[in-house]
Amino acid sequence: MTATLAFDRLRIDDDVTNWMVEGRSQPWIGVAHVVTFFGNSLTMTIICTAVVVWLMIRRHVDEAVLLAVGSLVGAAVMVTFKHVVARTRPPVTDRLLHIESCSFPSGHAMMSMVVYCLLAVVAYRLSPWVRGHRWVLLAAPALSFAIGVTRVYLGVHWTTDVLAGWACGALWVLLCVWASTRVTVRRNGPIG
Repeated sequence: MTATLAFDRLRIDDDVTNWMVEGRSQPWIGVAHVVTFFGNSLTMTIICTAVVVWLMIRRHVDEAVLLAVGSLVGAAVMVTFKHVVARTRPPVTDRLLHIESCSFPSGHAMMSMVVYCLLAVVAYRLSPWVRGHRWVLLAAPALSFAIGVTRVYLGVHWTTDVLAGWACGALWVLLCVWASTRVTVRRNGPIG
């Protein structure tokens, strides 16, 4: 049982897709393929698994649980949205990658926001250097932004798929951090 988006796609979807497809050039296509690689499921699974194992070895259990559960449940939420909404992708003639799954929300945009921002939260919690140089935390949403743009550039997503992916991912990260902080405060008492 699926529910298709009432608007299927908005004018911005057609306008941005057409603009990006018409403006493609060989050097940028290669760059887009490299950047989008950092948002694929296998890449993020390897990164998450390696970091979770490292965190467990170092006995940073709370951070390992935050990253593992946040990423796994985030992926389940994303897949559920895709199946419920069942939105079609841009035309095959515009695509530079072969993809069969539904389009909304962009899994690369949502999960890169989730994984890389949760990694940033873990780094902030564990590294005094990161806490002293907070600007480095902007690398996480910046990478997700770049990955999302490549999805439209490569013709595999509509703009609104990517915007929804970023929004869902950011909301999920906020919810995960809130829940994790609440658990820590309940267990250890008020911070400070």
